[in-house]
Amino acid sequence: MSNPLRNYLERLVGNRATAEDLLQETLVKIAKGLPGFEGRSSVKTWAFSIATRVATDHFRRPTSKARIVAFDETAEPEAPDPDIRDRLVIDEMSACVRGVIDGLPGDYRTALVLHDLEGLTAAQVAEVAGCSLANAKVRIHRARRRLKQALENECTFYRDDDNVFRCDRNQ
Repeated sequence: MSNPLRNYLERLVGNRATAEDLLQETLVKIAKGLPGFEGRSSVKTWAFSIATRVATDHFRRPTSKARIVAFDETAEPEAPDPDIRDRLVIDEMSACVRGVIDGLPGDYRTALVLHDLEGLTAAQVAEVAGCSLANAKVRIHRARRRLKQALENECTFYRDDDNVFRCDRNQ
């Protein structure tokens, strides 16, 4: 259960370390709340609801932590091996699309991530989001439409000299 929650939180916050912190907070809240779980929804839906609230609280907190990135200035650059190169291209495309998803309004982003990336049903999305089934379906539809429009307006897709499909954001 923790891997789907971690992936969901990482998609919401866009940062693995922050997602790990939020996952720990989520798991603590799940453990504390388990005795009071009434079974009106599945445990999975209930857990995603808690993760959504934890992420929402995170975005409301003022942040004052500076991030330091260390690197080895003496390291020699190496020629990337083909598997790493493929992974880098996939990561580049994912980052481009993730950037567009991150720009969606919160309700739409949550609905899209839960439904299309985490595989929850529209009914489960409604439970997690605390809205009606009809509203959840509308959010999913509108999120997809906005994502499509944003990808068309903000991204340039092309093939490079090596015939590799690429994406650049037109910010």
